[in-house]
Amino acid sequence: MITTLLVANRGEIACRIFRTCRELGISTVAVYSDADAGALHVREADTAVRLPGAAPADTYLRGDLVVAAALAAGADAVHPGYGFLSENAGFARAVQDAGLVWVGPPVKAIELMASKTRAKELMAAADVPLLAPVDPGSATVTDLPLLLKAAVGGGGRGMRIVRELAALPAELTAASAEAAGAFGDGEVFAEPYVERGRHVEVQIMADGQGTVWALGTRDCSLQRRHQKVIEEAPAPGLDDGLRRRLHDAAVAAAQAVGYRGAGTVEFLVSAGGRPYFLEMNTRLQVEHPVTEAVFGLDLVALQLRVAEGGPLPAAAPPAPAGHAVEARLYAEDPARDWQPQTGALLTLEVPAEPGIRLDTGYTGGDTVGVHYDPMLAKVIAHAPTRTEAVRLLARALERARIHGPVTNRELLVRSLRHPDFVAGRLDTGFYDRHLTALTAAGAPGEDAARRLAATAAALATAAGAAGGGAGPARLGAWRNLASRPQTRCYRAEPDGTEYEIAYRTGRDGTPAPGTGERVLAARPGAVTLETGGVTRHFTVTTHADRVHVDTTAGSYTFTALPRFTDPAERTEPGSLLAPMPGTVVRLAEGLVPGAAVEAGQPLIWLEAMKMEHRVLAPASGTLTALHAAPGLQVEVGALLAVVQDAPAEAPAHQEETTR
Repeated sequence: MITTLLVANRGEIACRIFRTCRELGISTVAVYSDADAGALHVREADTAVRLPGAAPADTYLRGDLVVAAALAAGADAVHPGYGFLSENAGFARAVQDAGLVWVGPPVKAIELMASKTRAKELMAAADVPLLAPVDPGSATVTDLPLLLKAAVGGGGRGMRIVRELAALPAELTAASAEAAGAFGDGEVFAEPYVERGRHVEVQIMADGQGTVWALGTRDCSLQRRHQKVIEEAPAPGLDDGLRRRLHDAAVAAAQAVGYRGAGTVEFLVSAGGRPYFLEMNTRLQVEHPVTEAVFGLDLVALQLRVAEGGPLPAAAPPAPAGHAVEARLYAEDPARDWQPQTGALLTLEVPAEPGIRLDTGYTGGDTVGVHYDPMLAKVIAHAPTRTEAVRLLARALERARIHGPVTNRELLVRSLRHPDFVAGRLDTGFYDRHLTALTAAGAPGEDAARRLAATAAALATAAGAAGGGAGPARLGAWRNLASRPQTRCYRAEPDGTEYEIAYRTGRDGTPAPGTGERVLAARPGAVTLETGGVTRHFTVTTHADRVHVDTTAGSYTFTALPRFTDPAERTEPGSLLAPMPGTVVRLAEGLVPGAAVEAGQPLIWLEAMKMEHRVLAPASGTLTALHAAPGLQVEVGALLAVVQDAPAEAPAHQEETTR
């Protein structure tokens, strides 16, 4: 019997496992890096053990330190969560060698599935449908497009799509280098890239007595950089025959490796409805809550039960009910190449409505750092039908109060309401086709709604300055006030649109805008306006120069602008600034001051939150300054280099006259 469990992970998944442990009466142990000393998972655990350092390689990826922490804290079992060491056979073996219970599959199963190339050979022997591999050395134009994938690991690292044969050697080299850096293994393989394919997976649960459950399907097709964004269960639009074929293939895959515990078998389903085995994840998936909602199960509780040697509760799983959809809320800017964002997370509140579940590793007041994945939370909706679940989730995200770094919240809401998603027309190219439209400003009514939110921000600030904090101000007519008009300027984030708001303050202290809105109430934290006969409520929260305005129809973030520009904010033309906090991992070959560069040439590579980002030359010219070096940690806006434009060639006759 497990009495004390150490979770060899952090953030949201650690908090989620602790929740089940509390319900089962199991004591909990957290491990944490120096960067996570004040993190939510540390605060929620009964005991916590420090792993000195901040980088994953020094902390959460150090299996020896994690095992030592479990022994020091008196734990008798270890749960790996997902990511980090969750699919590391050596770590699983070390846990068992230390006399601890491993809450995961057998070591042999992890080893067999650790390499995607070996896993495919095993699945072929079990008659699981596969894509035929392609030898990159003999690939021809008829093999295109190709998908290059790292043989070990996941999360989109080491993955490339090749559409031109001439690009294949360079992409192979890049994919191998990225895979080696991420997983310590540079093996890469190639297979046909299926256009408009769907990512469909089957959750399995197996015990040590030979019972294997296939717990329905999930669709995880909406992805960015080969990482999932929105997932749902069951996968929509599959006929009964295809669904049975996927279930049977998943069970066969589990039986082929003697699987035990929770796992996921992933498939690519072509536009014609043909399934192909991708890989088997020998761990709990990020998106497991949608399966839990539909089947009414606690998969972590079942993992613990199986790890203790117990059987699954029945020979067959319970009947599914309803539909569930999950959205991953990231601190990132989708409109700027998905750049991860950092900083203080001032507020994180999602409406606690029936059917809504929030899994998170953050609360308001925490800080989003540079070392780990930028996922803030998962928001899950469960309802009787897909239409109801999608609508419920979109509305919950729209009403959430999230103050701090830029997030993908607006993208999630728009994605859930996109006609293709609503109709279930899903494939992995969704964001390739729709991202520009989904992140574009200027939707009908958007500018007017933001201006009204900026008006509320100005009136709340004015009410505070007038001492209106004691209660709501009374309505006052603005047209005949004797006071001189005042203005406040705001820049909408993240697109930079500026709004100038004019208002007057009445004799009773009530601020009133000069654009016709009727002020029903105004105080520092809340404003109620009537416009066009419609009453709208605004909650206004100010943090330094940032103003957050939340409404029932959406949220807005503004920066209050000073009246005059600070000359210190100006930078030298051609300056290359760090787009996010991170670590410089490499420079372009031969990059030194005086080197000639071409417009668009990658010059500097930054790594932040497990992603690699390129800094490009803004124009052709000469590198006149270089402040970046491999290993250097930089903050957002740090000056990395300066490129001076190449001067235009002088006409020949001018050259002669100046000799």
